[in-house]
Amino acid sequence: MTTTFITGANKGLGRETARRLVEAGHTVLLGARDPQAGRRAAEEVGARFVQVDVTDEASVAAAAADVAAHEGAVDVLVNNAGVSGAHVDVPDLSADDVAAVLDVNLLGVVRTTRAFLPLLRRSADPVVINVASGLGSTRLTHDPSRIESTVVAPAYTASKAALIMLTTQYAKALPDVRVNVVDPGYTATDLNGHSGPQTVTEGTDAVVRLATEGPGHGSGRFLDRDGEIGWS
Repeated sequence: MTTTFITGANKGLGRETARRLVEAGHTVLLGARDPQAGRRAAEEVGARFVQVDVTDEASVAAAAADVAAHEGAVDVLVNNAGVSGAHVDVPDLSADDVAAVLDVNLLGVVRTTRAFLPLLRRSADPVVINVASGLGSTRLTHDPSRIESTVVAPAYTASKAALIMLTTQYAKALPDVRVNVVDPGYTATDLNGHSGPQTVTEGTDAVVRLATEGPGHGSGRFLDRDGEIGWS
């Protein structure tokens, strides 16, 4: 049975990913910072709750130790935790505003991947899936036919662009692990005030595809629910 750990999974895309993968037969470890919300979500979807704050090195290490003690290994790591950051006008954007977003959306992935890599390497088919955004794509944000080109959100877009590049570097450096990144698309979640036209089920299609595709598929890919996006 496939064991999957998901960060930021008490609501939105993370919770729906957990629900769908439990339905697909995975043993799902639902990671969340808030114990009350995390336990409730885990009970609702049939997962096991593991407390984790991706901005806290000790919390991430404790989560990995918890999984090592209970499951012993992880087959799929979904780095889903993310924040949009402070909503301020660009002239008022501070370095601290940007750092707070990077701490979750980028450094949180670094912390979690590092801590869980030994557990992933106990799997016969280790997989890391990073949840980014089309807002991190230079091509999509310069395409006037795409909604991404209308958005101004420097901290969030920069964090997702960095996460996309981080994914390609991990894919090169970790040939024994399949590392890919997804764009969920404009999905109705708390992150955007539920303004997105997609459902959370549609927004998790790419993650679920990567988590269930099995051995023999490529690393270093950027996908959305319709398939590979490409890098140009």
